[in-house]
Amino acid sequence: MMNRQIIITAAIFGMLGVIAGAFAAHGLKPLLDPQQLEIWHTAVQYQFYHVFALLFLSTIKDFRNNLVRTTYYLFTLGIVLFSGSLYLLACRDLLGWRWIIAMGPVTPLGGLMFIAGWITMGLAALRKN
Repeated sequence: MMNRQIIITAAIFGMLGVIAGAFAAHGLKPLLDPQQLEIWHTAVQYQFYHVFALLFLSTIKDFRNNLVRTTYYLFTLGIVLFSGSLYLLACRDLLGWRWIIAMGPVTPLGGLMFIAGWITMGLAALRKN
């Protein structure tokens, strides 16, 4: 059951990543400066890295292992916090949301979740029989 949930989550984030990348290339390019586009690109890039990590996680057969579940939640929250905050930061001028700069600390929290997810995935693989 967990395998299916992980794959569905990866599929949704993968689809959203393609949409976000295309949106930047075709819709946002004339509206954002190069630095903002680079921030957006970083968000898309890390989103895809962790979509692939989720797909790899789904191959671990022992889903009763709490480390697999923990890894799933860490990667999922990492995508939302890391990539999500970067998407908002890249578009804050465009949206007129100058206050969004206060979200800056959210990005490193998402990054820490990614790091913790990689650690727990490694530990899950080590615990696998």
